[in-house]
Formats: sequence, structure tokens, C-alpha cells
Amino acid sequence: MAQLTTAPDASTPDSSEPGRPPVVLTIAGSEATGGAGAQTDLKTFQQSRVFGIAALTCIVSFDPKDNWNHRFVPVDPQVIADQLEAIAAAYTIDTVKIGMLGTPATIEVVAGWLADRKPRTVVLDPVLICKGQEPGAALDTDQALRRQILPHATFVTPNHFESEQLSGVDDIGSVEDLTEAARRIHEASGAVVLAKGGVRLAGSQAQDVFYDGSRVDVLTAPKIGEVAVSGAGCTLAAAVAAELAKGADPLTAARSAKSLVTASIQGRITSNAPFDAVWQGAAG
Repeated sequence: MAQLTTAPDASTPDSSEPGRPPVVLTIAGSEATGGAGAQTDLKTFQQSRVFGIAALTCIVSFDPKDNWNHRFVPVDPQVIADQLEAIAAAYTIDTVKIGMLGTPATIEVVAGWLADRKPRTVVLDPVLICKGQEPGAALDTDQALRRQILPHATFVTPNHFESEQLSGVDDIGSVEDLTEAARRIHEASGAVVLAKGGVRLAGSQAQDVFYDGSRVDVLTAPKIGEVAVSGAGCTLAAAVAAELAKGADPLTAARSAKSLVTASIQGRITSNAPFDAVWQGAAG
């Protein structure tokens, strides 16, 4: 098992001192084209004016010789533990965004670190599947994520598929379905939920449902095309984390993140790959 050590809190700088930007950590995979994963998180943090740090969990590189399918390589658990040790020794980490973890071994290390450090805010983008994994390995990872990471989350941003899987609501086809899914995920986790409908729901609006246990808000923006853009989900979760780190309440953070994602999709970058990527700089 990877070994984690804990640095004394007294030795770490206070990110709340005047003039110092909040420090936000992403624990996520690297995506080689720069359109998703930790690369996107760091660009979002910069755009949101927080100081971003990344602990890498895996390397994902699309294979242009094989229809751009995923090539997935996990980072050794001890290396992940080493990254987290160094980060915690250097900074007081109050806000964490979690993206792709990829394996049960990685999840065990990250869950142990969360239990030990107890960051105030944990924004979980619950990446349940990587196409580069075998089905059995993907299922084991999904189950470990629900069991070991979801209980630590304070804010969850599932996409359409993840909302179905986490809630048990089959075939989400409307805002009402998505709202029911958000309610169930909140009941199971206690976390604030921003369930993303995006381009998956019919109509001219990209609709997401916010639920905090007492109120439901449907966040809307005009759809920009009918095809998902790489990195939109990563950007949304990272922007939520950044806004929460700056002191926004959860609904305000969700609305600000939605605006940033919409602008990032509008300013998307094309390439020789068969998908576009969001560009956070388009948000101005």
C-alpha cells in the first residue's frame, strides 16, 4: 500500500492572508491534447484567479491510429501519495477538485488522504468510465469511487450518464428526471449536486439542475451546437471549486461556473482530432 505522511499544519502558509489568492488542488488525470483533465483544471483555475496545483493520477492519450480511442496508464499509487505529501507540506489545502482517478488503488490513496487532511470543500466530478479500461476494471473503479470518495464530497457535478448511474434513474430524458436524479444523489451523499443535462436533453437550452437539499434551481444557457465539447465537465467542476475557494455560496458558484463554461464552449478550439476543446480564455 502507498504510504502517506502528514506535514504539521503549523508549517504550511495560510492561503487566506490579504492579497494571497486561494489555493485549489486538482487530483485528476493528464489528457495529452490539453482539452480535458488536469490541464483543463489548471487553465480554469488561472482564468478564475486562484492558484492551481495538480496531483496526477493517470495519463490518458488518445490513439490517432485507432480511431482516437483512449490509451490509459495509471500513475503508481506511491507516486500519487508522494505528490499529495509534497502538496500538503507546501500549502494548506482547503479546496480540492477531484477528476479522473482511474483505479481502485488510486482511489484508496486519495480517500486516505482526504480522510487524513479533511479539506473543507471537495468538488467531485465523478468520472465513472474511461474507454481505455477493461469492463471489469471499470466496474471495480466505479464501485470504489461510490464507496470511498463520494462520502467525502461536498459538491458533486455528474454528467447525464453519471447522474443515471449514481441515482438509479433510468433514461433521464427531461429536467424533471434530472431533478429526481439530483435529489437521490444528494440523499446518498449529503453533497450539493449540480447535475448536468447539457446537450443530452432535448430543446434549445443546455439545462443543469442544482439541488442542495432544500432548493432546486435549473440553470440554463443557449445550446452551442448539439455535440459535447471536450473539457466542458472538467471546466465546470474546476470553476465551481475556484468560486467556492473565493468564498461564494454554492448556488452562486454554480451560476458563475455555468457562465464560464458557456463562454469556453463558445470560444472552443478545433484541431485535427475529431472533437473540439473548450477554451477558458474566451471568458475574458
